[in-house]
Amino acid sequence: MGRRTTAVTTLALAALAATWAQAPSPFAGSWRAVLASPGGDLPFTLRISARGEGLAAHAVNGAEQAAADSVRVDGRRIVVRFDVYDSEIAAELQPDGRTLLGDWSKAGKRVLAFSAAVRDERRFLPASPTSQSRDDGPALSGAWAATFGTGERAQAARGELQQQGERVSGTFLTPVGDHRYLEGEFRGGVLRLSRFDGSAASLYVARRQPDGSLEGQLFRGAGAPQDWTARRIEAAGADGLPDAFAAAGLSNSEGRLRFRFPDLQGQPVSLQDERFRGRVVLVNIFGSWCPNCNDEAPLLREWGQRYSGRGLAIVGLAYEQTGDPDGDRRAVQRFAKRHALEHTLLLAGVSERKAAAATLPDLTGLFAFPTTIFVDRSGRVRKIHSGYAGPATGEHHARLVSELTRTLEELLAEPTPAPAAGAPGPNGGLAAGVR
Repeated sequence: MGRRTTAVTTLALAALAATWAQAPSPFAGSWRAVLASPGGDLPFTLRISARGEGLAAHAVNGAEQAAADSVRVDGRRIVVRFDVYDSEIAAELQPDGRTLLGDWSKAGKRVLAFSAAVRDERRFLPASPTSQSRDDGPALSGAWAATFGTGERAQAARGELQQQGERVSGTFLTPVGDHRYLEGEFRGGVLRLSRFDGSAASLYVARRQPDGSLEGQLFRGAGAPQDWTARRIEAAGADGLPDAFAAAGLSNSEGRLRFRFPDLQGQPVSLQDERFRGRVVLVNIFGSWCPNCNDEAPLLREWGQRYSGRGLAIVGLAYEQTGDPDGDRRAVQRFAKRHALEHTLLLAGVSERKAAAATLPDLTGLFAFPTTIFVDRSGRVRKIHSGYAGPATGEHHARLVSELTRTLEELLAEPTPAPAAGAPGPNGGLAAGVR
């Protein structure tokens, strides 16, 4: 009888354990997450779902679902990690079971306070529960010529906004990339947009002026606000943005790009190495911390898989933020793993632009991360493209990918030059025009 009781008890405990194991996590669900920006609430949607025996998380901004690299739970504490940006949200589930309180940190340093309410996907909340404030002016959908900052620090941008009801989504293109996916509302003459994807937190607030223009402030993380203005673009293409192929050029008359940096195993690599002889080389200047570089990485992976058999070699020059070789190496390794990259990656220096430019004296300057340099089979630099318009820019992204791919295919279609007596070493060559 005792053995039967023990067996029944064991079965009951096993069944109870199985029930507990199948119970949904109290963290699973859609949360209205808020970062306490100096400009007010900076909201985004945080979706947490079951994945295998653990959890997965995504930060949602409009059409984007930015995946976290890991989710760790310890009792009532949850940590959502975005490894490639060395960024995490750490929060405690409150006694009500519906609220999270904690912080968002980068590189181990607290940036902003974090809170979240479960089963709420509203972006911005009305000023009061009964607020019915409307704006009877024209919708914000369309293109906008914007300026961020003032004086010598002012930067031109092109806004692409879409409005449905009060909901607004879109982005801003700049000479060096874009502001990625933004989502928010236009209510009572006030535009509010926000973004959090693990890399950065941004809050845009602007009021429509009597002439239809927008004036407001941009809050990035815990930093000081930046003034911005925007006017609707009536004529196609009249955005005032410079040609991204014309920003950087060569400082030498030979049409050459020279460097020598260590790979992730510590071995020095140069364009003059035998492995690059007769190949089209794509030199990609990037940083693992750079959102637009992360946007571009899947395209580089695709090109490597599609064109390596036709003579393409891709070399990534990583400029990282810590200046510590071991820490930078780990950051680049995480970047490569995240995007399943197989091409050569080199540790080139630190991410400060002037310091980075000093390591590449053959360039007239380094104006953006990423920068992509097209080198033909004879070692001549044929084109340099600064920046990258990511998927958030829609048709602009599609046109850029088409143009870059066409450039690559044109170079791959060119014949391998026959070596001449007295010619320069591997991948050497005479000067060529750089557009």
